[in-house]
Amino acid sequence: MSTPLGLKHIQAIAPYVGGRPISEVAREYGLDESKIVKLASNENPLGMPKSAQEAMLRAASDLGRYPDSNGFELKKVLSDRLGVPADWITLGNGSNDILELTARAVAQAGDEIIFSKHAFAVYPLATQAVGAVAVEVAPTPQYGHDLLAMLEAIKQSGNKAKLVFVANPNNPTGSYLEPKEIEAFLSQVPSNVVVVLDEAYNEYLTPEQRYDAIAWVKRYPNMILSRSFSKAYGLAGLRIGYGVAQPGLTDLLNRIRQPFNVNSLAQAAAIAAFQDDAFLQAGFALNQAGYTQLTDAFKELGLRFLPSAGNFVLVKVGDDAGAGARINLELLKRGIIVRPVGNYGLPEWLRISIGLPEENAAFIQALRAILQST
Repeated sequence: MSTPLGLKHIQAIAPYVGGRPISEVAREYGLDESKIVKLASNENPLGMPKSAQEAMLRAASDLGRYPDSNGFELKKVLSDRLGVPADWITLGNGSNDILELTARAVAQAGDEIIFSKHAFAVYPLATQAVGAVAVEVAPTPQYGHDLLAMLEAIKQSGNKAKLVFVANPNNPTGSYLEPKEIEAFLSQVPSNVVVVLDEAYNEYLTPEQRYDAIAWVKRYPNMILSRSFSKAYGLAGLRIGYGVAQPGLTDLLNRIRQPFNVNSLAQAAAIAAFQDDAFLQAGFALNQAGYTQLTDAFKELGLRFLPSAGNFVLVKVGDDAGAGARINLELLKRGIIVRPVGNYGLPEWLRISIGLPEENAAFIQALRAILQST
């Protein structure tokens, strides 16, 4: 009998499954692509900013050349605004790349990587990929990170803990950690344990919620700040993100990242988008209005939802374990794509990305009709 190819910890990985593409749903259900509403992947409903489109088109004239492996121009823009040296910045093929690079750089088989239950699915995938042991900490009653429990998990690890993932806001629950909670946590984590503060949705925080995470990077050499251009900046299809950490950590990441992990078009678009404050503000305002539109409807329908600091809302659509899948299927038949989250241990819930007003309205109308018919 032949032996399966691959290491056992690789074979055990269940591949990440993204939100379903519009074209796939159109084919499966015989729908018109132009009438399908996708609220599944936390994408920016405004799309890519015009400034980034123009920058990308200019860069397209030189695609016969390799991209700048060090991302000098983009790092300079980031460095100037963030107030850190350029060598504190690592560019990634999406912030997902930063998460995986960190796991590869600091953990190996037998080590422990700690994260919260109901947190981003890439955390356990990155853990399994390096053969480390996943330590999943129970969430708070509000489905948020229990940082005290995470500290206890580090203590109980007996020096096996090498990495902790903390998301703020968290996907898919939308939960938010107060700055004083995070800072207290960072101050108690041993210096030999790396903390990734994953801020893929940072730009959607209200002014009252915002804080200076860069100050923590400057204070704690064992911290990596991870951010994305996929959400608020509208560059999901270009796959670009970045990490900020002190040189000891960025040096490790750069030793193992692919030499040309961020392509020329993505770098050019990110430079433009990062400086397009008007686009960022328009997206924030749209998101705030859309959040109110969705949550007002959930209240009217008597549905429980979790307060969210991101560009999505988690809503409970039934009390049985089949509720999320059942309502999701009925929405798909009506051309509405949302995200079931049974793989996050939340089978009664659906995650709804905040879209344009008319997209939100189409979803609400479809959900109301489904609930009234059951």
